Amino acid sequence: MICDLLPQSYPEHLSLPLLGSVLDEFDDWLVAQGYRFNSRQCYVLRCTAIEAYFHRRKQHSLAALTSKSLQQCWQYHRRRQGGISAAVRCLQRFLLDKQILPAPEPPADGPFVATLDAYRQYLLDVRGLAPITIDQHGVTACQLLQHQLAMDHAFRLADLSQARIERFVTDAGKRYGRGTLQHVVAQIRGFLRFLTMRGEAPVGLDRQIDTPRVYRLEQLPRALQWDTVCALLESIDRTSAGGLRDYAIFLLIATYGLRGCDVAGLTLNDIDWRSGELHVCQSKTSQPLSLPLTDPVADALLAYLRDARPSVAFRQVFITVPAPILPIKRQTVGYAFRYRVMRSGLDIRYRGVHCLRHSYALHLLRQGVSLKTIGDLLGHRSTQSTCVYLRLDLDDLREVALPLPGETAS
Repeated sequence: MICDLLPQSYPEHLSLPLLGSVLDEFDDWLVAQGYRFNSRQCYVLRCTAIEAYFHRRKQHSLAALTSKSLQQCWQYHRRRQGGISAAVRCLQRFLLDKQILPAPEPPADGPFVATLDAYRQYLLDVRGLAPITIDQHGVTACQLLQHQLAMDHAFRLADLSQARIERFVTDAGKRYGRGTLQHVVAQIRGFLRFLTMRGEAPVGLDRQIDTPRVYRLEQLPRALQWDTVCALLESIDRTSAGGLRDYAIFLLIATYGLRGCDVAGLTLNDIDWRSGELHVCQSKTSQPLSLPLTDPVADALLAYLRDARPSVAFRQVFITVPAPILPIKRQTVGYAFRYRVMRSGLDIRYRGVHCLRHSYALHLLRQGVSLKTIGDLLGHRSTQSTCVYLRLDLDDLREVALPLPGETAS
């Protein structure tokens, strides 16, 4: 109730002709979403600026509001001070959630929606790719077609040519490095073969695209010294809810070598406290993995669940700290890693959380753990994926190095 938020001015806000009738319900919704007192107060106060915006445009009826008009309001306030744009977004989510605002009309199907849907289904049914990989292939195929439509509105799949595709690859090369661009080209080739199989594109186009030259095992795995990993963990402030959550996340990765997406997908049911096991369904391989629940990890999880995790109905272990309160996404793990690296002051060049997984593998290798065991823990399907870490084991490499020849006597 906004009478608790604004004890002096709440009658004035409730009398607003457009939004006054829903402000009490809006505040209740903010509470349910996990917003704190100060945030709720700010959003309700900013509703007066939103009201003034629509008043100037002679919109005085809540029933006349649309997603398009709120989008225009957000665009108006986006580059202006005061934080009104964030309040517009929050208000829009509330109105949609309560079905006060009509659901936005779905965008009109593009000319190639059916083809792209069929391609994703083909990647799943025929090639058996993982969902994340299918998404990557689908995004690249969609970008290729959107690039062609931007250059020619009358473009059809039969118009695909080597020159058209090379223009797209050249444009992508401005944004990606050689390694990423090689993946993009491979994904384009797969899409072109699919179109050829369906008779929708000229034959042989997939063999006409040049790819950047990338040498096998050209780069070393991005691994940190184990002392640096430990220092990063110790640098996390565990007196706050965000610190307790991030410490538990990165301790899980450093202890078991989990991927960020696996940690984000971890549920309360995956923690078997009685038997002391952690059950993970790996997102990349869809293979189950059972791991012993170590005491440090159990303590970190308990501290987070007891003192920091909000009391919500979600079964996912890790929840967002700022409202709205939702399960974290895999991108959240990467954002948290970059934030903690910046706060730590440590000299860590890598911006991706995957370097902790590489550091874990190298740490096990230096302790004498076999490649087969490391591969099983990391969920590798092939030993070749694990063998790349041999190139970082400098102590063993020094033992097999040939001595330099001495100077010959003159």
